[in-house]
Amino acid sequence: MVNVEQKVLTAMKKANKPVRPGDVAKMTGLDSKEVSTAIKGLKEKGKVTSPKRCYYAPTK
Repeated sequence: MVNVEQKVLTAMKKANKPVRPGDVAKMTGLDSKEVSTAIKGLKEKGKVTSPKRCYYAPTK
């Protein structure tokens, strides 16, 4: 799972703006369920924030 989280975080950093899980799924080629699970894990670790509903960005 850590590998998926890393891919998601890298894609978010490249986007350089808050993104939706579906956008991350398209960028990484991962399944949207996998992306959502990874985002949840990253949020719990404090690596991702949600600046607005359904959008996520890496923490600074």
